[in-house]
Amino acid sequence: MSSKIIKSVSAVGSMTLLSRITGLIRDIIFANILGDKAAADVFFVAFRIPNFFRRIFGEGAFSAAFVPVFTDYRMHRSPEEVSSFLQLMLGRFGLLLLVISVIGVIGAPLLVSIMATGFLNDPLKFESAVSATRITFPYLFFISLVALAAGMLNTCGRFAAPAATPIFLNLCLIGAAIVLVPSVSSSPNALAIGVVISGLIQLIFQIPFLRRERLSIRPRIVAKPEDKVGLDGVKKVSKLIIPAIYGVSVAQISVFINTILASFLITGSISWLYYADRLMEFPVGVFGIALSTVILPHLSKIRHEKTGNAFSSSLDWASRWVVLICIPAMIGLILLAEALVTTIFYHGGFTTQGVRMTALSLIAFSVGMPAIVMVKIHATGFFAHQDTRTPVKVAMYAMALNIVFCLILVMPLKHVGLALATSLSMFINAIWLFLLLWRKNLYRPEPGWFLFLCRCTLACLLMAVFLWQFRGDASLWLELSIPDRSIRLLVLITVGGLVYILALLLSGMRPRQLVMPNNNKT
Repeated sequence: MSSKIIKSVSAVGSMTLLSRITGLIRDIIFANILGDKAAADVFFVAFRIPNFFRRIFGEGAFSAAFVPVFTDYRMHRSPEEVSSFLQLMLGRFGLLLLVISVIGVIGAPLLVSIMATGFLNDPLKFESAVSATRITFPYLFFISLVALAAGMLNTCGRFAAPAATPIFLNLCLIGAAIVLVPSVSSSPNALAIGVVISGLIQLIFQIPFLRRERLSIRPRIVAKPEDKVGLDGVKKVSKLIIPAIYGVSVAQISVFINTILASFLITGSISWLYYADRLMEFPVGVFGIALSTVILPHLSKIRHEKTGNAFSSSLDWASRWVVLICIPAMIGLILLAEALVTTIFYHGGFTTQGVRMTALSLIAFSVGMPAIVMVKIHATGFFAHQDTRTPVKVAMYAMALNIVFCLILVMPLKHVGLALATSLSMFINAIWLFLLLWRKNLYRPEPGWFLFLCRCTLACLLMAVFLWQFRGDASLWLELSIPDRSIRLLVLITVGGLVYILALLLSGMRPRQLVMPNNNKT
């Protein structure tokens, strides 16, 4: 089982890595064409609005509610009952998405006025954001159905194809930036067209893989008398998804609070936060999302099998990997912030001020990066038990604290304070979930954590000393050519990573210690 989990994480991670690389290329092109000016702020707001609803109705909330129920049906129900469940789920969920998409297109002015209130002071900026939002909103319909398809495939142990779908979003946006932006009067509108096209392509891409698993994709809204078991499953998902939607909404509301407050700051603030968040999300996506995506169906299966303390052992294994990967990644992002931003974004329309401001945002975001991944892992412990309420309550309190932190920090630190507020609230969220897992006896850390943390700390310190000594100052990176920056950064990252790995090995850590234990005690 352990080798299968690692193989699945590797498959998702490799596809996500490719997705993040194409996303990085996309953002480089954005920085070159849009820079950190008004057009960039407008598009990022317009794209964030449907993405907000996508995370609510699609990826996060739906996966948390759907995967455990679908796992139960696959293990204990007949193929006919599974098909009935999927058809009704697809039909009713699709109808809901269609209604929401139409409402979103009509209500775009209200949404923009709420989510980017500062744009009301600039009529041209406001109208441009409304126009782009109306174009992007149907993306919600397509990408949420993509999330449904991904939930089906992940439950069947097929992880690579769903993880590859975001690549099409990046490719479509790159194409829109190169082909449409020069020929369309509004750059945000041109990119918005690329967003919608990508949603349709991602949905079509999933269909052959669903057929290969013999999963029914014929939507039905009206239930037949023989659909009682399937309808019960839909009702169960609906019951679970309500608190899950609220929980994801809470997390996304925190993001929008940042956007609202940033819209009152100087032009460029939204873009600086966006670019910094994208860089911070690179390791989160490659590792954190891959691990949480794979571990949820695994934990759901363990729960049904009632296999001793394997549930706790699996969470412990995942938590160790979070520390092992995310702590050094956090240190690397902090120490190489200006080097990363300069190398990746400093050309075309991107300014030296944008480099400094984005780097400061990246440092603030990076502080909370390990907590963000740990929240994803700890939350799966509850989702696997079909408990979507507990993570919601914790997220609600974390959001309230995030608002407080934002209001306290935004005045003295401007946009950097907003990023730091997010990091602080995520640490509180992660610690709180851990304590609740402990209290519910769902997770007990395995022996050996103290020695494990000592080894990781020593390795991180040695890596940090190396990066600090050889990174150079900000002016050096600004003066270097793009090829020289890229080579220097690649060398720093590669050698820094080797220093970290070598330090771990010399301290006594071995790969076999990181394999998930096969605990079948009853």
